[in-house]
Amino acid sequence: MARVHSSSSVLFTVILLISSLQFRAALQDGSGHSGQIVNSNSVLVALLDSRYTELAELVEKALLLQQLENAVGHHNITIFAPKNEALERDLDPEFKRFLLEPRNLRSLQTLLLHHIVPGRIQFHDWPQKSNDSTRHHTLCNDRLELTSHDSGVKLVGSAAVVHPNSVDRPDGVIHGIERLLVPRSVQQDFNNRRSLRSISAVKPEGAPEVDPKTHRLKKPAPPSLPGSPPALPIYDAMAPGPSLAPAPAPGPGGPHHHFDGMRQVKDFIQTLIQYGGYNEMADILVNLTSLATEMGRLVSEGYVLTVLAPNDEAMAKLTTDQLSEPGAPEQIVYYHIIPEFQTEESMYNAVRRFGKIRYDTLRLPHKVVAQEADGSVKFGEGETSAYLFDPDIYTDGRISVQGIDGVLFPPEETEDSDFRTQKKSIKVAATKPRRGKLIEVACRMLSAFGQDSRFTTCH
Repeated sequence: MARVHSSSSVLFTVILLISSLQFRAALQDGSGHSGQIVNSNSVLVALLDSRYTELAELVEKALLLQQLENAVGHHNITIFAPKNEALERDLDPEFKRFLLEPRNLRSLQTLLLHHIVPGRIQFHDWPQKSNDSTRHHTLCNDRLELTSHDSGVKLVGSAAVVHPNSVDRPDGVIHGIERLLVPRSVQQDFNNRRSLRSISAVKPEGAPEVDPKTHRLKKPAPPSLPGSPPALPIYDAMAPGPSLAPAPAPGPGGPHHHFDGMRQVKDFIQTLIQYGGYNEMADILVNLTSLATEMGRLVSEGYVLTVLAPNDEAMAKLTTDQLSEPGAPEQIVYYHIIPEFQTEESMYNAVRRFGKIRYDTLRLPHKVVAQEADGSVKFGEGETSAYLFDPDIYTDGRISVQGIDGVLFPPEETEDSDFRTQKKSIKVAATKPRRGKLIEVACRMLSAFGQDSRFTTCH
């Protein structure tokens, strides 16, 4: 299946290349952002130009160049650099995909800082005896244990040093190691994401029975299976207005809130900011509206959401009139939220199979139309259409964020104005009521004798 996503990946690669060149120029000119003078003989410049290209690329993607520059300005550093083969072929593809996802930026930073010690460690500083060991704090506040094998092999944790003193500079040293060192916290984050443990209910509780007429709870329902949808529709669970209290919507999360909806909403908003190009959408969710709080409450109650996030270029095209009306930002965002969990693959497969799909939105009663176009998913129709531009920015089983290149608006109602505003007029002939046959005959007989004037019925 051909899909048009190459442009975004190429753009991301160009941005990384430009940032790398700017950073190298800043280092060589001695004009780092931290105010420290770092010359071209720095260990950071040597890392970017060394044989450890895979590690250097990960450092750039993790946005750690500024932090490392600050560390070099205060003290020497020691970098334990895994060889390229360890990051290219020996690393689990699923784990590498986890590290490169924007929402897992903190895990990637922790992993890389686990390989850097704030101090100079030369090869002769390793313990000489196999029973001895030394521990050193890393930049992520973990500890690395240095040991020696009877055969003379030096170990860092469980990885052997294959290129000691591979790079030696006045402000630091780089030792090549055979494989990647994974701290326990990063491994735990990966296991939680893979098993969805962090977003699954610890103790699911049954949803109560709801009276369909009053939408109120009648009596407790028997325990429901794990993952059961909430009892109330999502529209009944949404807050009716800013002056009213939110509607009760107990779901599998129950009163104990096993689902931490607010944490997940903050997580996906932070992912939007770190991903780049979606600051306007994040600003509306956080500063201009209370939608982030409401979305967190819905997720805590067991509901799922798919957010179609317009990028900054699309948001910049909005006019002042479109945003100045009271409640306009909320209505715009509501139309971009689908009360389902959809990924790029699921939506693309749906439009490929069924043609046009109409998804419900939180802006009742409007629906958003999706269809296949140019190997991607196109939302809306006419001038207000938008393409799925950045797929699966955030997907954790409860919230899915899909980047689009336009702002969607509900289609205007184009019904015939005469049919909508004018009532159909029915003309009725103004005729007098018809009298009965017997009365007519009687009146004619009386008229013949001149006696009809006595009877008012004959007039």
